Amino acid sequence: MRTRAAGGALDKTFSVCIVQSERGAIYAQTNFGAPQRGTRKMSEPEDAALEGRDRRAETRFIAMAAVTGIVTGTIGSFFHLAIDRLSTWPQALGRLLHGPWLVLAAALITMVVTVAMVAVVRRYAPEAAGSGVQEIEGAMSNLRNVRWRRVLPVKFLTGIGALSSGLVLGREGPTIHIGASIAAATTDFFKVSDTERRGLLGAGAAAGLACAFNAPLAAVLFIIEETHNQFPYNFRSYMGVIVAAFFSTVMTEVIGGTAPDFSMSVATPALALLPAFVVLGVLLGFVGVALNASLMSVSGFTIAMHKRIPYLMPALIGLAIGALFILFPRAVTGGENVIVSLARDHVVLSALLLLAVLRFATMVVSYSAGTPGGIFAPMLALAIAIGLAFGTILEGVLPEGTAIPLAFGIAAMGGLFSASVRAPVVGVALTLELTGAYTMTLPLIATCVTANVAARWLGGQPIYEQLLERTLKQAGVHPERMPHRPESELG
Repeated sequence: MRTRAAGGALDKTFSVCIVQSERGAIYAQTNFGAPQRGTRKMSEPEDAALEGRDRRAETRFIAMAAVTGIVTGTIGSFFHLAIDRLSTWPQALGRLLHGPWLVLAAALITMVVTVAMVAVVRRYAPEAAGSGVQEIEGAMSNLRNVRWRRVLPVKFLTGIGALSSGLVLGREGPTIHIGASIAAATTDFFKVSDTERRGLLGAGAAAGLACAFNAPLAAVLFIIEETHNQFPYNFRSYMGVIVAAFFSTVMTEVIGGTAPDFSMSVATPALALLPAFVVLGVLLGFVGVALNASLMSVSGFTIAMHKRIPYLMPALIGLAIGALFILFPRAVTGGENVIVSLARDHVVLSALLLLAVLRFATMVVSYSAGTPGGIFAPMLALAIAIGLAFGTILEGVLPEGTAIPLAFGIAAMGGLFSASVRAPVVGVALTLELTGAYTMTLPLIATCVTANVAARWLGGQPIYEQLLERTLKQAGVHPERMPHRPESELG
């Protein structure tokens, strides 16, 4: 029952006000000591009017989230289609050139594209560089502005160029930023509260991730777990995230279903192998901390070098990636096709170890170049190589048929994600949703939790937290000076 202040006698010691929250639950707000004005019960017409306004506001917000999801899914799908079409250029080049000339031409093409994309980003929308997740977290904390009029075209066009050139970057980063930018545009066209604005930014980001991987559940969980300090926890925001992810996935399926197919089938590992998955988690904890440190240090070095010799590092990175595109194709690109091929083919241990080292290095330098691009897909490709190598070693020392290398490859995908991003729930859900290997639930939980704990004990910080701190520092923003905001809002 709703109540409101009515004036009249004051109770100086105790008062209780029965209120109804946005979720519909009934709470008793109790206040001691201070004088409280009396309250009177609302009339039925007043109560009905308030209920009607709440429902209209909820419907309006959910409708905005649906529109955000539809537009994000549409733009994201065309983004994926463009990358898929343009990424075939090495095959076309191979029909014209051969031998060293082919390698040189590919290196020069990737170099030119990389430098051009970096130049456009730095000129028109510097915040479009990288994945964009840290930008969204900053915007949800009211520390960054989403300049969607600049970010949308720059992220879309330069993201296509960077990812199709062969750089080891994921498509999910740009689509997350694109989705949040579409949400920001929506909030500009409609009058919304600050809480609704932050909720819709989360919904747009979820729509972008759902579009990238065709994984709506993992997208919802990612927003809830990764942005737990910024996300407004209320009914509207929850529903908005779910609705946006749903409609984005629907549009991806309608337009062409361009999300990668990571479906894998693996027998249920024996419970006796769970300690081995724990060991794998510890290993991935070390790798995750090393990966985060490398991403931060190399990208910091590239930024410093740009002040001395502009565009030198993007040019060198482009040359190396372009040459590898011909010489060792599995070592470059976002990694979606690499994951599929590694799960399907039998790869010897030495090749897996070499691939893991190369993809670690190419991922780090590609991200540091300064073009748009995410780290999810490259991280998953690196992880499956490490996991398969680990499983292959176990297969050689355990009785025949005991160890299943692919099982460790799948577990490693979630484990490395958990160690780097520090979101174990998303690590488990994303891997299960992508692969469909639900027989791996227990091993995945063991690996992800262990990797997360190991990374924490090693002193590692979540990658997006580090990226946001550096972004704010470069912008001259000091979060510790900002007014405190509660971590969750239950209204």
